[in-house]
Amino acid sequence: MSKVVKRGYSINDEREFGDKSIEKLYKAANDLYYLLNHEYNIKGASTFIGNHYLLSERQRLALVRAISSKEDIQMRKNKKVTKDLEKSVVNIDGFNTIITLEVALSHSILLKCMDGTIRDLAGLRGSYRLIDKTKLAIKMIGEMLEEIKVAKAIFYLDAPVSNCGRLKEKILELLNEFSFDVQVENVENVDGILQTLDNVITSDAIILDKCKSWINLNKKILENNDYNCPYIDFSMLKG
Repeated sequence: MSKVVKRGYSINDEREFGDKSIEKLYKAANDLYYLLNHEYNIKGASTFIGNHYLLSERQRLALVRAISSKEDIQMRKNKKVTKDLEKSVVNIDGFNTIITLEVALSHSILLKCMDGTIRDLAGLRGSYRLIDKTKLAIKMIGEMLEEIKVAKAIFYLDAPVSNCGRLKEKILELLNEFSFDVQVENVENVDGILQTLDNVITSDAIILDKCKSWINLNKKILENNDYNCPYIDFSMLKG
């Protein structure tokens, strides 16, 4: 039996995102949202807010990934695909999509973000390895793509990241049973490619801001599967 790995887990998560910390985190999120809406940049604003509330690095990362300005939220909403995707080609940010599902399957912290996406706190930093959750994560993607009847799925993986070749082989192996065509590209600059395309599957904010259109696939997958994930819900801050 393969070793059980909790993707995206930190030993301090229960303390840093537990009941005693969450009220302070939501206050900090509201303040960051205010600053972003007054044209402060995310780096400077999150540093100021993090220092003011004495937040940990992981709490600060959660705010940066979850909070967006009203303008950015609306722009991303306008580009989100809501039409029927039958017989379409989708372009998938491979590591981004698979890792979030691995985090969900690990019951590690997930973020319900203000722009409607689901993001995680896992770091990539050039290193990745397949874990006991990888196979199921890939099959969950395949099942959803089959359900929405796409014609072809193109996965883009960052070539500089370790084990991208093994992940490519695993994707092709596991999705071979489905009716849609599958292509996996190991490339040097995934972000740069996806920023020029439509029907992009990702939660990466930089890609969402520049791509032609995007699909909120992980949210759809996780809403259809009850894994009792520990969400930190920042989506309510829009009110």
